[in-house]
Amino acid sequence: MKKIVVFGASGDTGQYFIKYFLEHYSGSEYQVVATGTRATDYFSHLNVPYYRVDITNKNEFSKLPNDVYAVVDLAGAMPARMKGYDPYKYIDVNITGNLNVLEYCRKNNADRILFAQSFGDIKDYGNENPLLTVDLPRNFSFTTDHTIYVMSKNFAVDMIENYHQMYGLKRFIFRLPTIYLYSPVDTFYVDGVERKIGYRLLIDRAIAGEPIEVWGDSSRVKDMVYVKDFCQMLYKALFVNRNCGYYNVGTGVGTSLLDQIKGMIDVFGENGRKSDIIMRPDKPDAPQYIMDITPAVQELGYHPQYNYLEMLQDFKKEMQLHKINGGGGYSYNVICLFAAPQMESAV
Repeated sequence: MKKIVVFGASGDTGQYFIKYFLEHYSGSEYQVVATGTRATDYFSHLNVPYYRVDITNKNEFSKLPNDVYAVVDLAGAMPARMKGYDPYKYIDVNITGNLNVLEYCRKNNADRILFAQSFGDIKDYGNENPLLTVDLPRNFSFTTDHTIYVMSKNFAVDMIENYHQMYGLKRFIFRLPTIYLYSPVDTFYVDGVERKIGYRLLIDRAIAGEPIEVWGDSSRVKDMVYVKDFCQMLYKALFVNRNCGYYNVGTGVGTSLLDQIKGMIDVFGENGRKSDIIMRPDKPDAPQYIMDITPAVQELGYHPQYNYLEMLQDFKKEMQLHKINGGGGYSYNVICLFAAPQMESAV
């Protein structure tokens, strides 16, 4: 049985994807295998083999199976999970680590690799035109604490292209904006300092019926992407009859900042104590972007299953499930590839 090896499986999206794969794959040709750095018994409950592997150490890859069909590379160092600032970690994990993953693919004749890229190389275009297409040239700031991170992810993409052209490794790149999902962990790091995630703060206020301020231009839009739609895209790329692909992860639909806030109040607010909305146009604007998903629709047959309100409703169900299980539900962490501005309405 050929293996589909998921790197970064013990973290955020990895756990979601493993579960998605098991729910959708009914064949007997492939077996999913999880790898990660954390000690966990999560995968034993799913009857999925799990290997603790530090991808920065090439010797540890000898633990892994060698009958490999595909590699799903979700491992990486990111600013939202980094206390302080350590640029060496970006180089060690995102460049050296991913080179080791590519060598693992080459030595074991893997058919394809799926790689999670950041949209940090194109996100600034959204200030002028919110629609971000796949073919936009790289354009990012060289003066932030995210710069080395973005550069390391881009270099990893270039290494994958090298292995694609030199060794015939099929490659599928997924450019991720912020991906939304429920987690009992509601903090992340902004400039190396831990703080509460913006949209979790807003949900808390909606639940409590407290007033919510909408900062800046309330018409600015954002593509609100649910993790389960991203998993769908990954799953389809595993079996598509293509040699390569480069895809924006998204819904292709923008939700205005005002509608984001209204949605949270509608879904999470209690009857009789709905939050009041206070407009603050004098405050800074939130980022805006819509991910053009045309290539994913045309080449993968991808169709987003969750609009914004459906995403919030599913989020709420998972939150309730976690409470029912006494904290024993999902242990996923929120992926925030780019820190939201320090404003109450930055979702």
